Amino acid sequence: MAQAFDADVLIAGAGMAGATLALALAQAGLKPLLIDQAAFETRVAPAFDGRASAVAYAAFRQWRVLGVADALEPLSQRIEQILVTDAAAPGAATPAPHDFHLRFDAEEIADRSDGEPLGYMLENRHIRAALGRALERAGVTVIAPARVAEAIFDARAATLTLEDGRTFSAPLAVGAEGKVSTLRRASDVRALGWGYGQTAVVATVRLARPHEGVAHEHFLPQGPFAILPLTDHRASLVWTETNARAAALKDARPEVFHAHLQRRFGDALGEATLEGEVFTYPLDLQLTETFVAPRMALLGDAAHAIHPIAGQGLNLGLKAAAALAETLVDAARLGEDLGSPVVLERYAAWRRFDTAALAAGTDAFVRLFSNDIAPLRLARGLGMAMVNRIGPARRFFMREAGGATGDLPRLLRGEPL
Repeated sequence: MAQAFDADVLIAGAGMAGATLALALAQAGLKPLLIDQAAFETRVAPAFDGRASAVAYAAFRQWRVLGVADALEPLSQRIEQILVTDAAAPGAATPAPHDFHLRFDAEEIADRSDGEPLGYMLENRHIRAALGRALERAGVTVIAPARVAEAIFDARAATLTLEDGRTFSAPLAVGAEGKVSTLRRASDVRALGWGYGQTAVVATVRLARPHEGVAHEHFLPQGPFAILPLTDHRASLVWTETNARAAALKDARPEVFHAHLQRRFGDALGEATLEGEVFTYPLDLQLTETFVAPRMALLGDAAHAIHPIAGQGLNLGLKAAAALAETLVDAARLGEDLGSPVVLERYAAWRRFDTAALAAGTDAFVRLFSNDIAPLRLARGLGMAMVNRIGPARRFFMREAGGATGDLPRLLRGEPL
């Protein structure tokens, strides 16, 4: 007699990657069940997460296919250009004439990207809200607030027990609960990594002058300082400092914070006025030894957490969600066991190299740019100048940042499952 399951796939973690996976599975005819420790109202509150994300245009295609883009496009800011500068002194929006710089322009790859921008800047709370409404329309069961207390994986099923005693089973469980993953620990999957001794100070500011869709990534010895354009003449700042300096900035009086902010910001965009709270996020690298285990797959930060220096953390999770959804939907159509080692290895093999390469690349960038060693400054400056002068190299990096290279899942190509 066949075992009765509560769902086809149990997903622990209703963040952006987990919710996208659930929506893709539901629209393809599978039955996902989402479990999250935070209630929906909490996840979309401004105080829950002050971050905004640069969503690659290939990742945004996935949301178009899933019917989420219509709600997100009015809230998104197109990134038309990215200006990367390397300097020893502050003033991100006002690079000195002698500073090395690199400029990317969406128009250069318009023929290959169907006129897409380099990416879309979106506040995380808006993404969560749009995904939540789409899940509700699709009839996906979301159990929240609820926390997984125990996860058991045997030859036939994954069984999750919540703290309130409720139990759910499925052929497969997906751990998408972030860097501290209960499912990962229960599966004895090891995570390797290290801290950078840095913290990202995140804030939203209103600009005195138009940003014109230009994202600034300014490398300073203490770490990168990013000015990322948002709608309504605003910008999201990701300001990397040492842990001690970041803690002091978060607790500083408003006038002190503003003085330090304006010094970092420069004057090309006029005065930047703080809106809302200041958030801090410790920065580290974490990569699991494997993305799968018996009856379990990892997704998003549960599998990989990287430095935000290239703004690719969320995109890595969204690409994995598209790959896992395609793997599971194709397996279901063939009548395969969704939690079998053969099916799960297809997903792991698809994502293994790309994830490791990006994690290694961002780690190398952090170490190369977060210092003021003269020979390194000269070498990276010459490298930036060379890429800036070579059109094919520039266009390659833009397509890579847009997530449109490699073996793309169908959703990232704009095709339904």
